[in-house]
Amino acid sequence: MKIKHIEAIAVSLPMLKPVRMSFEEVRSANNALVRIETDDGIVGWGEAASAPTMTGETMAGMVAAIRYLAPLLEGMPADDIAAVMTRAERYLHANHAAKSTLEMALYDALGRATGKPVFDLLGAKRRGRVPVLRMIGTGSTASDIAEAQRSKAGGFVAFKIKVGVAEPLEDADRTRKVCDVLGDGVLICADANQAWSAEQAVVYVRAVENTALDFFEQPVAGHDLEGMAKVAAASRISIGCDEGLHSMEDLRRHHAARAARGGSLKTIKLGGMKPVYDAALLCEELGMKINLACKIAESSIAAAAMLHIAAAIPSMDWGISLSNQYLKDDLLLQPLVFAKGHAEVPTGPGLGIEVDEAKVRKYAQKI
Repeated sequence: MKIKHIEAIAVSLPMLKPVRMSFEEVRSANNALVRIETDDGIVGWGEAASAPTMTGETMAGMVAAIRYLAPLLEGMPADDIAAVMTRAERYLHANHAAKSTLEMALYDALGRATGKPVFDLLGAKRRGRVPVLRMIGTGSTASDIAEAQRSKAGGFVAFKIKVGVAEPLEDADRTRKVCDVLGDGVLICADANQAWSAEQAVVYVRAVENTALDFFEQPVAGHDLEGMAKVAAASRISIGCDEGLHSMEDLRRHHAARAARGGSLKTIKLGGMKPVYDAALLCEELGMKINLACKIAESSIAAAAMLHIAAAIPSMDWGISLSNQYLKDDLLLQPLVFAKGHAEVPTGPGLGIEVDEAKVRKYAQKI
């Protein structure tokens, strides 16, 4: 089975409503897709969100990178994913998000060819249903409380509050009120997306230390390991790394510096499904907590890939963030199964999904 053709497709997907984060307000999902066709007619799909503040890659940049690599990879064995990705790495430095779409599509194609779900290609299935983190990120206290109440009533048991949109004490007040509404027995985290200095983040963690907050993600700039360690030393609440985590070595650095007790693992940062799986094994070895995450806002293609990783890794204490739930329209013929705040892992071959190619063409953007 050889790679016959690699197609890069830019899509812009409509969202249900804007999501407010520390540096931006996301109004549409601008993602890159890869469609890989093998010489025996099997098609595999991959996806990555543009995240210039996290990976340095835009939608146009990812498409350009995939198109650059395509002629270098076409003709290679589609079932030797490691060899294909080694060649991609040799010919193009970095560009992890773009490369992750290729790797994801290859796993999808290989699973379809062998009749195996991707979680079996990665390891072994450990779970078939996972709790999904529901994002609370309207930027308004009243709206956040209303969203938290609706989501909990709908069965969600894990929540992420977006902070860093105001001064630390103001965001701490909003966090406390949302935590009070959610109560006990659920997982609650906050995410500042690098918004604050270490001093500001310390103000925030001290103001929320008596809440039910389980962990606080990326309070300071991703490169500021010393700042992360300072916040972690001042906090009863576990600190997690996200924008500061792009490799296995980054995990080791945060662990050694006592700068984080866990991390958010994303295919766009680490370069694919297997690197995320391997990072999860390292976290297990180091005693670090794991949050699996799609970027705002990837479709059910990337969400399915993340669910297969979730099925195979040893533990997942900090839940899974799937962002397809924030889209007005999606790209599958049949949607992923969500019920009472949990997502079912697809069980069919490959990613276990069928992509609606008419929808893909509808939302395609010319690059």
